[in-house]
Amino acid sequence: MRRTNKLFLIILPILLVGALSILNLSFKIFQEKLASSGCGCDFKTASGEFDPKETVAVFMDNYLNPPLLAFKDPVNQVLGDISPDDKWVEVDLSDQKLIAWQGSEKFMETLISSGKWGKTPTGEYAIWSKYKYTKMSGGNKEDHTYYYLPNVPYTMYFYKGFGLHGTYWHNNFGTPMSHGCVNMPTVMAEKLFYWATPVLPAGKNSITADSSNPGTRVVIHD
Repeated sequence: MRRTNKLFLIILPILLVGALSILNLSFKIFQEKLASSGCGCDFKTASGEFDPKETVAVFMDNYLNPPLLAFKDPVNQVLGDISPDDKWVEVDLSDQKLIAWQGSEKFMETLISSGKWGKTPTGEYAIWSKYKYTKMSGGNKEDHTYYYLPNVPYTMYFYKGFGLHGTYWHNNFGTPMSHGCVNMPTVMAEKLFYWATPVLPAGKNSITADSSNPGTRVVIHD
């Protein structure tokens, strides 16, 4: 009996370490799945920098050219005079429109393309990170939904891997065309990118929101 107890005391720490290792690995996998949901951005490698080596994009079995040169930064960022707390973004999925509000006044309005092959989440969120450029990929070739889109401009993630961003691979705004993200005309995405918070410091290509630099509220509804 004593030998059994001694053996149990020896084996128990080993079993506990093994169980904790499995739980830790499972949690990391779960976190990676959460982060990768939506647009298909790899947050481990995303830096916000333009990659000039990327010269081919794929969308709906079509090969096309992504932006071959980085866009020039605006001379003056349009942050507006209103408090960041009064800024919010409304996405109306029924009308396929995005409206940026400054209190009760419109800052901008544009047609968008929301989820067709994946649902755009509804609810109230906040922009948690911004990237001047990022790479997105996902879907699958079997059902012709595969996409590989480098240098996607002006991306603003509001929930996990779901974001608002510029679009160079289609011009069919007003109609669902995405895998869950909110596609915007690039010129409008740029305008929103520099108006919305968190504020991107000069010379930086990406920013993550925090308590001192929070993200703009995003409300998405049907």
